[in-house]
Amino acid sequence: MQQAPLPPTACACALLHPKSAAPRRACSCPRPAPPWPRHRDPPPPPHRGGSSNRKMEVMELLMALLLFGLFALLVVAIAAQGRKGWYRRSRSHRDDTKSNGISFPKCQGHRKQKQRYRKERPHQHTFTHALLAAELKSHGGNVTSMDFSRNGKYLATCAEDRTIHIWSTKDFLQREHRSLRVNVKLDHATLVRFSPDCRALVTWLANADTIRVFKMNKKEDGSNSFQPLAEDFPKKHKASVINIGIAETGKFIMSVSSDTTIIIWTLKGDVLSIINTNQMNNTYAVISPCSRFVGSCGFTPDAKVWEICFSKSGQFREVARAFELKGHTAGIHFLAFSSDSCRMATVSKDGKWKLWATDVDYKQQQDPYLLLTGQYDEAAIMPCILALSPDAQVLALASSNNIRLFNTKRGEEEENFHKVHGEYVSEMTFDTTGRFLASCGDRVVRVFHNTTGQRAIVEEIRGLLKRGPTETTRQRLNQQLVQAQANLKRLGAAKV
Repeated sequence: MQQAPLPPTACACALLHPKSAAPRRACSCPRPAPPWPRHRDPPPPPHRGGSSNRKMEVMELLMALLLFGLFALLVVAIAAQGRKGWYRRSRSHRDDTKSNGISFPKCQGHRKQKQRYRKERPHQHTFTHALLAAELKSHGGNVTSMDFSRNGKYLATCAEDRTIHIWSTKDFLQREHRSLRVNVKLDHATLVRFSPDCRALVTWLANADTIRVFKMNKKEDGSNSFQPLAEDFPKKHKASVINIGIAETGKFIMSVSSDTTIIIWTLKGDVLSIINTNQMNNTYAVISPCSRFVGSCGFTPDAKVWEICFSKSGQFREVARAFELKGHTAGIHFLAFSSDSCRMATVSKDGKWKLWATDVDYKQQQDPYLLLTGQYDEAAIMPCILALSPDAQVLALASSNNIRLFNTKRGEEEENFHKVHGEYVSEMTFDTTGRFLASCGDRVVRVFHNTTGQRAIVEEIRGLLKRGPTETTRQRLNQQLVQAQANLKRLGAAKV
């Protein structure tokens, strides 16, 4: 009997197991694909396959960006390493070949080098001495000038940190030193002077090249503050100003520049007179404590003194030539008056210092005369400054960062302070009592005990006792002698 043909979709398993569930279980017979109808197109690919392709494309793009970023970082690292080596080579070359003082700005990207620079910053200059009474350390920049008040209670200092500090002299021997701070806006003062009543400060501004006056005001809480006046003085100097001063009578202000000009001002900034010193260039000028004279020195070997004349009613009249100090053989560095204006001291490029008697009547053709000449070899090779004690018993001379004290009776050196400041001594001054000598040259103001002046007092008292005074005078002189000797022993002075 002939079997019926299998349907197109059946397999050979159907012949062996006709009644089984072969179609429901898997078999190894190949199944031919059913023919598609001719009038239909093949179905589109499933949607799931297209989504996976797009994900692959995104992943490939991210991998490409990541590789590009890593490559860019590698290039930057190589460039930074090369830049670092170039910076080191250029820095060492710059240190070896400094010709005109020009320094290149530091690279801000190298923080390690910037931190290393901060660590290698030089330390503050230190100084110790048995006669050092105090160190005033509130300034953040180099101190350029200072001045004691007329009553001896205060010391004003100005520095490059745009501040002025006013110190109490009664705190010099204490551990803590109080000060009143005065801010100088958008500038800094290079010179500072107290007014006679201690209620104003006269300053010279570095950038503005003019005089600015700070006046003391009372706050609501009772404390004091110094505020600048509304207007500064007009600009008149054509060269750098080297000193300013205010007369103790309060009648005028003086300013001197490095050319040949001295200007006499009113307290409100009006010009009273302009003096031409005819000295090629000025090195210093100062007002006498009696407010009568202005002395100047410069390139010529003679110091010149002018009298500022006022009428009995207080009106300015003229500037008259008073006298000259003749005796040096070279230009004069510096000069100073004693507190009574009867003595003057000068130091010259000829390597000598001189003490003069100036209590003369120049209108009667009397000339000042020389009292003493001392040797100071440093003045012949470098600039130097001096300070004369109020009683003219002690002369302090400074060159570079060294200070030496001389007795003006014998002309002998009695004290020598070596490397007092980290830089040149910019200014020295005695207080009004003569007990202290203050100096500045870096960020610290150093105050010394004036033992040379104490020894001079002892010698003077002993000389007076030899003249046979009265019993009352002798007792008073003996008390003063004992006190002066006790002060010297307390300070550990070598000579008593």
